Amino acid sequence: MWRALARRVLLWRATRPQELAPSLLLRHQGSVTLPSAESATRIPIFSRNSDVFHSFRFFSSNRAESYDEASSGFPLSEGNEIDGNENTELESWESAFDNVEENLVGSVDVSGAATGESLESDVIVDERTGVEMENDPEKVENLLSSLQSRGTARDSLEADFERMDLVVDENLVLRVLNTPYIAGENLISFFRWVMKKPGYELTASMVDALISAICVENRKMQVYALWDLIKEIGEKAAGLVSTKMLNELISELSRLGKGKAAFEVFNKFEEFGCHRNADTYYLTIEALCKRSFYDWACSVCEKMLSAGDLPDAEKVGNIISYFCRGGRSKDAHMVYVYAKDKNISPPPSTVTFLIRSLGRIEKCGEGDDKERNKELNKETVSLALEMLNDYSVEDRMYAIKPFSSVIKKLCWIEDVDRAKKLLHEMIESGPPPGNDVFNFVINGLAKSGDVVEAMNLKTLMQKRGLKPDVYTYSVIISGYVRVAEMGEACKIFKEAKRSHSKLSRVTFHSLIRGFCKLEQFDKAVNLLKQMKAYGVSPLHDEYNKLIKSLCMKATDWKTAEMLEEQMEKDGLILNGRTKALIKAVKELDQETTVETSSHS
Repeated sequence: MWRALARRVLLWRATRPQELAPSLLLRHQGSVTLPSAESATRIPIFSRNSDVFHSFRFFSSNRAESYDEASSGFPLSEGNEIDGNENTELESWESAFDNVEENLVGSVDVSGAATGESLESDVIVDERTGVEMENDPEKVENLLSSLQSRGTARDSLEADFERMDLVVDENLVLRVLNTPYIAGENLISFFRWVMKKPGYELTASMVDALISAICVENRKMQVYALWDLIKEIGEKAAGLVSTKMLNELISELSRLGKGKAAFEVFNKFEEFGCHRNADTYYLTIEALCKRSFYDWACSVCEKMLSAGDLPDAEKVGNIISYFCRGGRSKDAHMVYVYAKDKNISPPPSTVTFLIRSLGRIEKCGEGDDKERNKELNKETVSLALEMLNDYSVEDRMYAIKPFSSVIKKLCWIEDVDRAKKLLHEMIESGPPPGNDVFNFVINGLAKSGDVVEAMNLKTLMQKRGLKPDVYTYSVIISGYVRVAEMGEACKIFKEAKRSHSKLSRVTFHSLIRGFCKLEQFDKAVNLLKQMKAYGVSPLHDEYNKLIKSLCMKATDWKTAEMLEEQMEKDGLILNGRTKALIKAVKELDQETTVETSSHS
């Protein structure tokens, strides 16, 4: 009986998981002392500090019950005396180890030899002598503990490594690299020490494990040190650095916002003998665009398109969005066209964003810059107009914003005919145009002098159930004023007053300017008085322009003085030059009157 019990105890100790009792494995690396037959009759059989006692508590389902049993030794119920056949308590212990043995069937035999899955071993064979060399587990644990606790003193760490007299093999290196809570600086120091070992060759799995371990920490200086180490490895040994490793490094640099460093890694692929793939291009473009290095990003994108290695549809959409945010809508459109040829369809939201970016109005400069800018706007709006045809019937019905942006830009570059054509296409095929779209085209027609067509579109708006807003009336009035048809302008003004209780300052300003051109100053002054009744307060600009017109064209300084007084009541102050103008006109008129009376 005791031989069977001893054998099971030995089996359990040799195969139990290390994480359950790490301190016991370190303390008892030799043979296990088993109870003799003579000591078996003594109570308690095992001491409180024995390994078996700890393992028995692990199998116990009641922690309090186990504690009571241990405190009094081996609990024996009445009649459980070891003097013959009554040994039920010992049988219960045997049954506990029977469970252990049953769980080990097929993996370890009675002698401890592996019959199933083998255990990890630190034993390696010296190729020169054929002698097995084994790392002391205690030294390995000391190594890991030192790496986890030490700072960044590289020289002292390497000296500690040498003193430990460890057998360096791939298993040891991978175990260190896969151990958590080791600072990246210490991992790099350990790896450099391994590289210095004479005759030792690195493997790709070791380099891969190092990159993964460093990138987990997301620290800038450690990633820079890692990149320096990778460059050394790539220059010394070919084939150790792979595309996957470099992509992981670029991804980490992108997360840290280091676009220049990511671009440097990208340029090292050919030198390391690595092939760039779709992820390489995408990760590099992403890293560069995050730091607004759009010129470099465009150069990477050109290489990607030349190689034909485009990522999936979602990532292509991200690249298009990056370029659009950086004002590179033409480059984004080029990516879109290449993806379309490869049957890659970016998300609809990205397509909408691209069309709106192409339809964005660029500010014009002066001289030659202004002309070049206009040509650029004509080119980009043509690209956007072509992209509108790529919408499916279902998606087109919800694409009101891209259609609106294209029509607005067409009107801005004075291509009203194409804008009007696109408007009618929207009416027929969708998306249904709203007030904004109609107003863009009406404004373009009014500026070009085609007020009749603008009125026709206003009528079409009303037929479609849309109500012309104040802006619609204002641009039509402005169009009539531009061609000096004040009668028609006044008709539209009356219609606007009936439809809206509050009008725009632009509406009154256009009419006042038109009456001043025709020198109908009484009507202009009357409009200035009506402004408050329709929720608009005259500003300094309206008063100033009207006073100047009265003084310079009509020499009506009396009305000008009246308007100046009205300004003061409204809390506005007339500028000094206009005041001087009123005074000069007044004095001139008085002198003329005196001369006339003296001659008469």
